Amino acid sequence: MIKSMLTLKPTETRIAIEVSDLKKVFRKREGLRAPIKEEWALKGVSFYVHVGETYGLLGPNGSGKSTLIRILSTLLTADGGRVQMMGHQLPQGEQALRRLMGRVSVDAAFYKKLSPRENLLYAAQLYGLESRQAEKRAMQILEQLGLESRRFSDPIEEMSRGMQQKIAIARALLINPPLLLLDEPTTGLDPRSRRDVQAFLEDLRKREGTTILLTTHDMAEAERLSYRIGFLAKGRLVAEGTAQELKQQARTDDLEEAFIALTGEDLSEEANSP
Repeated sequence: MIKSMLTLKPTETRIAIEVSDLKKVFRKREGLRAPIKEEWALKGVSFYVHVGETYGLLGPNGSGKSTLIRILSTLLTADGGRVQMMGHQLPQGEQALRRLMGRVSVDAAFYKKLSPRENLLYAAQLYGLESRQAEKRAMQILEQLGLESRRFSDPIEEMSRGMQQKIAIARALLINPPLLLLDEPTTGLDPRSRRDVQAFLEDLRKREGTTILLTTHDMAEAERLSYRIGFLAKGRLVAEGTAQELKQQARTDDLEEAFIALTGEDLSEEANSP
């Protein structure tokens, strides 16, 4: 059994994220004269995250994880429900929230002909940060993540996926945000890069008290990093609790078996690939 990183409980008197009955539908037409079809990605999801807590959302591909993260990060608008984060409600408070959050996705975009330094300094200008301080902070983060300083000026297109994901994390943390939204941040990384990223997130939460919402289909990662875990399946949150509570509810000692028992779904990438 993997022990959670959390030695202290989050600040249970304060709520960082509150999601109530969140709904999202996508409409598409398969032909010019075909009727419009509705696909509900989220069907009334509700949960909360305490200040200083890492909350993991576990679900297979197509469960609604990425849609939920995109709504919280103000990239999509919900079709129903309520979202309040860090004292601001969406969509009214989206401008203020963008200054309080960092986001890392599985498909982070860069100017790949440019170096990490150039990409990060460009991001710093968008944030309104002073270049020298931003570069110093970025170097500190990348060194903690295990990226060699000599690679800081190499084109990103010459770097591995693991290195690129570490740069994405550094970019999200330039402003030291109190809220971090992570959409499958270690998917496709080699084992060493995955460990580097997980260890960094553990240290970040302990050191800064950062509130982290993590979506993943990696059971070991969720159990290692998360204080509480929500099981998401077919657009619904079907179970929630600590890893131990979820395993007890399913009467098993294995979190993946608990997920299958409580949702009827398989989390493996193979089972969810087209």
